[in-house]
Parts: sequence; structure tokens; C-alpha cells
Amino acid sequence: MKQLLLRQSCGWLLPIGLFLFWSQASMHGWMSAQILPSPEIVLESARDFIPQDLLRELPISLYRLSVGLLGGIALGLFLGLVFGMSQLVFRLVMPLFTVLVQIPTLAWIPLLMLLLGIGEALKLTILIKAVAVPVALYTCAGVQQISPKLAEMARTLRLTPWVFAHRLVWPSLLPFLMTGIRLAFSQGWVSLIAVELLASSEGLGYLLVQSRQLFMLDLVYVCVLVIGAFGFAGERLLLLLSQRWIYWPAAVTDTGNVTAMGAYDLRGWLLPLALVLAWQLVSGFGGLNSAFFSSPLSVGQTLYDGLLEGNLAHELAASLLRMLQGFAIGAAAGLLLGGFTGSNEWADRVFTPLFSALRSVAIFAWLPLITAWFGLGESARVAFIALASFFPLLLATHQGMAQLPPTLREVSRALRLSPLSRLRYLVLPAILPSLFTGLRIGMMHAWVGAIGAEYFVSSGEGLGSMMMRAQQLLAADRILAGIVLIALVAAAVSWAIGSIERRMTTWRYL
Repeated sequence: MKQLLLRQSCGWLLPIGLFLFWSQASMHGWMSAQILPSPEIVLESARDFIPQDLLRELPISLYRLSVGLLGGIALGLFLGLVFGMSQLVFRLVMPLFTVLVQIPTLAWIPLLMLLLGIGEALKLTILIKAVAVPVALYTCAGVQQISPKLAEMARTLRLTPWVFAHRLVWPSLLPFLMTGIRLAFSQGWVSLIAVELLASSEGLGYLLVQSRQLFMLDLVYVCVLVIGAFGFAGERLLLLLSQRWIYWPAAVTDTGNVTAMGAYDLRGWLLPLALVLAWQLVSGFGGLNSAFFSSPLSVGQTLYDGLLEGNLAHELAASLLRMLQGFAIGAAAGLLLGGFTGSNEWADRVFTPLFSALRSVAIFAWLPLITAWFGLGESARVAFIALASFFPLLLATHQGMAQLPPTLREVSRALRLSPLSRLRYLVLPAILPSLFTGLRIGMMHAWVGAIGAEYFVSSGEGLGSMMMRAQQLLAADRILAGIVLIALVAAAVSWAIGSIERRMTTWRYL
């Protein structure tokens, strides 16, 4: 009994230790009170701040999130059903949809600010786009995984269309849909905080910016705690709903109905080419204002000239270098801590609860604190990118190490392998699939973090800073050129990591 209580209480050891360190650091003046206000000051400020300001702004953010979730889920469900049920639509539209998915939601903000302003339309558009994408992809996958034998069963039993959909199709689709909704909630919460930080005079993000500008870090801490609490509560609620609604065993999937895109299927190019041609024709006849939406030829010319003359190439190189620096730091920390917690039961019980709680905080909510701690220079941007890439690597490495078969230890003891040989020949091959998943997600988070850091902490160099300057100058061609470069880098990173993974894990495909 004592052993069980000790194990259950391990998760509180690190938070309590950090709280005591915080109290001692504030009491003895180890750090400036402006940088690290004492717990007493934070609690005192929260007592007045929560009823006067937070309770006024919190419903605004929750309303935006609710509308964005409802609109995004409805749109994503509709698109996913259409993509999954029609092979023709899938082959014609999915390539274009995949290209758009490669572009991070954050990259659209400068262009949408030109088109929609900084009002509610901007925020809801960003939210609906962020939510609809994962819902559509998972819904499409769920529809395509439905076995054709269910239709045969329905005909044999002479089921009505409603009974067929309710009793057979919906149970097969629901696990995929709930996974998409859980991911959509996380992306929507992050996107909401980001757009409120950048372009809002109301909401939690606005409170963060205002408190940071007034250097009232005690209020920033309160906002971060509230954002983390609501993020954690939303994730737990969706997890509980999934466990409550999906109580049947996992269905046996059938790949016979899955539509595959051939590498040389030219039909997928028809819609993108038609849209680009229509865009160019409308622009040529003066149907679009070039200050808000430049023609494809204008964007291509800007991209070509910028890369040839070095302007865009310099901005791209600055963003890439910044991203790689932050990713190296975040990935190294994630790998080390993930390996440590995944291979040590007590370390897992001590560290994992705190990391899970910190991961619930929308990543852009940390920006005001990071700029207060590291200033407004390059170190703040690199620190934010490192934090963005840290959690995916931590989670992936932890899961890979925790799921190692116990027989590996027996084999290493039987062969009397050294720790280095055991790591090289047994552990690494076993965790490589999880590790590459973490690397891919971590690198994408680092790239998004680099663009976001350049939005919020203007550096004068980088694609994000260039796009924000272009938005202020109504230079839509440069914004669109930046979006193209962001998409190309995201696609190149995903392809490169996938190629390395296939090369290093060829045994998985034998």
C-alpha cells in the first residue's frame, strides 16, 4: 500500500520542488522581481485580475473557439465524406488539398489580414481552416477504410439506408473522426492564441500582449496558467468522450476500398492548373486588385527575381538557419529527456505529469514570457523554436523507449553487450519508427515556430518578418512568394525525413 501511494505521489514531486525553488528564488532575490515575481505577488494579482479582466476576455476567446470548432468540424466532415466516397473527386481535388495542407496555417495570416482586415472574420477563418484540415483527412481515411463487406451485409439483411449508416458505417467512421477532432482542437487552440496575439484587441491573446507590454509578468503567468488549464481540460474532455462513445473493439480495416494516388496520375493536376489559369485571366482583366491579390505571373516574377537577386534567398536562409539552430537545441533536449523518462520507471512518474501539463499550454502563449526572459533579440527567437520542437521529440522518444520489448534486455545480457553496443544494435533499431515520427513533427513545429517568432519578434531578417513588412506595404506578391517558399520548405523537409527513414528502416518493408 505504501509503495502504491509513493508511486502515485511521484508526479507531485517535481512541481512541488519547482514551486519551492520559485519561492526561494523570489525571496532571496536570485532573479529580478520583474522577471520572476514571487508566488505571493502572482496570487495577489490574480485575485483582482481574474474577476476584472480575465472573466471579461475569456468568454470572447471561448466563443471564437466554439464557432471555429463547429464550423471547422462541419466543413472537414463534409470534405472528408466527399473525398472518401467519390474516387473521381479524390483524384481531382486531393492533390490540391494536400498542397494547401503543406502550408502552415500561420503562413496565411499576412495575406488574410490584407483581404479580411484584423476583425472577427480573420480569426474565424484561421480557426476554421486549422480545424477543418485534420477532420477532413481523418474522415476521408475512415471512409476509405470501411470494408465493402458492410454493404454486402446491409443488402443481405435488407437494411434501410438509415440503419446501414447508423449501425454499420458510423461505428466504423467514429474512431477516425474523434482522432481528427482531438487533433483539430489542439491546432485550433494554438491558432486562436496566435491570431489573438498578432491581431486582436480582445481575448486571452490580447491580455497576454497587453500584460507583456506593461511588463506585468505576474499577469502573464496567470494567463499562461489559464490557457494551459483550458487546453488540458479540452483534451481530457475529448479523450473521455472518445472512450465513452467508442466502446467496441477496433474494426478490421479493409484496404480494398482505399483510393491510391499514382505518382504519374495527371488528373490531379487538372484542378490546380485550371484554378491558376482562371486566377491569371481574372487578374489580367482587372478583376483582382494587385495590392491584395497579385496574379500568378506577378508572384512567379517576384519569386524568380527575389531568389536570383538574393533578397528572398537571404530571407529564406535567415529563417532556415534560425530554424535549424532552435531545432538542434530542442531535439537534443527532447531526445535526452525522452530517453531518460522512457527507460526509467521512476523518472517517468516524476517528470511525465509535469511535461504533460506544460504541453497543454498553447505554444504561442509562451512567447510573452520568452521575450521577457531572453529579450527581443535572436536568443528569444531561437529559444521559442527550441521549445516548439522539444515536445514532439520528447513524446516520440519516450513512447519508443517505453514500448521496447523486455526480451531485448534478456538478449543483451545473454550476449553480454556493452551499453553502447546494446544502444546501437538493439535499442535504436527498435525505436527508429517512433523517432522518425518525432523528427518529422518536431521539424515541422520548428519551421512553424521560426515563422511565428519572426511575426511576433521582428528581426529584420527572415520570411516571417518580410511577409509582415509586405502586408504593411500592401505588397501581396511578396506575401504570396513567401507562402510559396514556406510550403516548399515544409514539403522538402517532410520528403527528406521520409527518404532518410525509408533508407534507415528498410527492414520494415521487406
